[in-house]
Amino acid sequence: MTGLIQANAEARRIRALFEAQGAQVVETDILQPAETLLDLYGEDIRARAYVTYDGLRGEMMLRPDFTVPVVQWHMETNAEPARYTYSGKVFRMQEDDTSRPNEYVQVGYEVFDGKAPNHADAEVFTLISKALEGLPVRAATGDLGILMAAVRGLSTTDARKAALLRHIWRPRRFRALLDRFGGKTPVPASRTALLASADPFKGIDTSHGVRTRAEVEARIEALREDAAAAPIASEQIALLDEILSLRETSPNVLSHLRDIAVDMPSIGPAVQRFSQRLEALSKAGINVDALDFEGNFGRTTLEYYDGFVFGFYADKRPDLPPVASGGRYDALTHVLGRGRAVPAVGGVIRPELVLALRDTL
Repeated sequence: MTGLIQANAEARRIRALFEAQGAQVVETDILQPAETLLDLYGEDIRARAYVTYDGLRGEMMLRPDFTVPVVQWHMETNAEPARYTYSGKVFRMQEDDTSRPNEYVQVGYEVFDGKAPNHADAEVFTLISKALEGLPVRAATGDLGILMAAVRGLSTTDARKAALLRHIWRPRRFRALLDRFGGKTPVPASRTALLASADPFKGIDTSHGVRTRAEVEARIEALREDAAAAPIASEQIALLDEILSLRETSPNVLSHLRDIAVDMPSIGPAVQRFSQRLEALSKAGINVDALDFEGNFGRTTLEYYDGFVFGFYADKRPDLPPVASGGRYDALTHVLGRGRAVPAVGGVIRPELVLALRDTL
């Protein structure tokens, strides 16, 4: 109980910093409708959500984070620009590590502002950095928008690009697809036999099963189109791998990305946004010359991030989860806004980890 009291007190301290920035305090229900929201989280969160059934309201879940319900509320009730802050418990099952809490306090800051998105990115990062000032943490950053732009610029079919974009947050599956689309791995024998058959349904009863015959036929046709497509050029895959392997200070990464953009023009606008963000961060007082950037960063976090991503980690405690994290989620507002999108970025801090690090000083 003492730990929770201290965590709540620290959450109030952090939230006051966000309020001083002009953020409106908002509350969200602990129980959230599961049907819509679960689809917006990544596989990891979906697997760890506490889900129950209400006879009147249907499937419900204990909130696994604040961002999605805050975005949903904003898109239904407010116009930009807007800034929000919140604090309270979130809930996630822990199946493999009993030392990790299944409920903990989270305090966050969200900005909805399309006039200057790069400045909004810098604002959120800088404010969270100030909230952690004096603690032994290191910052890591990335940009999923650059990776997505690279995928969209590949010379291949729209179906293949859509599959790669869908699995950006699943690195192993993404690599397997890239190897297959690049001709590095052979087509499974069962698929080859299926596509070679004049009548794939011969001798099969299609009256039972989850999928209709029409759905199966559409899937087979899609497989035939994929089999007829040329492999993705090895040069393009090499450029994509270069982006994923980047792990340097931000200015060095920017220089490298500009070189890659010469051969992969599709990433040009995203690289320009990255450059403008660094300028905004520098003006906000962040030492960008020492700010780490990882091309692979953010690919195992929440699946609604689609641009700038960041995390703050304990220097000497690699066993701890991120002390703070966040990023840009423009696409999420489009989904919850039913076609109306508002550029948005936010971040969260875990107060109990702040207290744990402060005790080590």
